[in-house]
Amino acid sequence: MKGVILAGGTGTRLRPLTKMINKHLLPVGKYPMIYYGIEKLRAAGITDILLITGKHSVSLYTDFLGSGKEWGVNISYKIQEEAGGIADALELAQNFVHPGEKLLVLLGDNLFEDSLAGYVKQFEAQPEGAKVFLKEVEDARRYGVPVMEGDLIKRIEEKPEHPQSSYCVTGIYLYDSTVFDLIKTVEPSARGEMEITDVNNLYASQGKLSYHLLTGWWIDAGTFPSWFEASDKLREYPNVEAAAPKSSAGDDK
Repeated sequence: MKGVILAGGTGTRLRPLTKMINKHLLPVGKYPMIYYGIEKLRAAGITDILLITGKHSVSLYTDFLGSGKEWGVNISYKIQEEAGGIADALELAQNFVHPGEKLLVLLGDNLFEDSLAGYVKQFEAQPEGAKVFLKEVEDARRYGVPVMEGDLIKRIEEKPEHPQSSYCVTGIYLYDSTVFDLIKTVEPSARGEMEITDVNNLYASQGKLSYHLLTGWWIDAGTFPSWFEASDKLREYPNVEAAAPKSSAGDDK
């Protein structure tokens, strides 16, 4: 399975910091935010990763991450020339994912506790479809909200005034390779972006969108309060030290 991390966007909710640096490179705990998504993929057995970001940030990522060898993965890069939405960015991964392969997509500012390893194995075994990860939240009106029927999602309603559940769709997605055909059929939304909710609803209309409920904490670290919360959570993250690159001789102890 391939991994795709989306790390573009303008980071307007974290200005003025994001006028200087891409938000996914802001420190969270001891490491830049982007590190944790890479580690979640590696821990799930996914080592072939495509990182998609804007043209003004790509050199910062290559300086920090390089080829990924130091981090136990193989990282490639694609540039999203301008902000066009999540589905627009994901379309850039088409040549990275071969027909018949599956992919795990992470939004780089989604930080979470759950391991993805078991769900990756389950999804690899199923013939087709997509899976999204849900989390119960206090105010679902701020998010895409799933309408569930048994083990499947019937549809996702974007920021509904009267949510039909208390769950939101997080930025963790599993897709088969037909996702790229579906993206081609999506029209830009009123805000001029290609919405991933529209892609997920196409899977839902075919009866092919399943879900998993996250049990641990999940944070969309795109605002100052949530960024501070993520830093507090990940200060004690148990796997960071074990997974981090080893210090070179002569480094400070």
